[in-house]
Amino acid sequence: MIQPASTFEVSLVVNDSPEVLEVAVHWSLLDVLRNQLDLTGSKECCAEGECGACTVIVDGRAVNSCLMLAVEADGCEVVTIEGLGDETGLSTVQDSFLTAGAVQCGFCIPGMIMAATYLLDQNPDPTPDEVREGLSGNLCRCGGYLRICDAVLQAASEPSR
Repeated sequence: MIQPASTFEVSLVVNDSPEVLEVAVHWSLLDVLRNQLDLTGSKECCAEGECGACTVIVDGRAVNSCLMLAVEADGCEVVTIEGLGDETGLSTVQDSFLTAGAVQCGFCIPGMIMAATYLLDQNPDPTPDEVREGLSGNLCRCGGYLRICDAVLQAASEPSR
């Protein structure tokens, strides 16, 4: 009988950097990002896809990296919170979160910023209701939703967006 492989080689691009990694079949994308690539901005919280703290963008769509197996990311392009902005500074969304005071403890903020980035990529001029809907998969335990929504609307209004 042929034994199934317990590890696989995956090739992916993370924050514009090509990566070839040996991953266990049961590892999540979040495990790989945090433990193999030392990208700890995506947070591990619920491990059930309920809180959004691990949100990243995979091939142009927001995903809960705790629910996606690393082997499923083979051939994909992944953007994490560390991949936003550039050598000149923060992304518009990151900057708007700071300006609006939308960070409290900060634990949920990387996932919120990734969800907001995805939302604004899909809908550059959202209404407040569309912002709330776009962030509905991300939980904030410190209760900063008003400022978070304000930050997203502020980012949407930026001409450089």
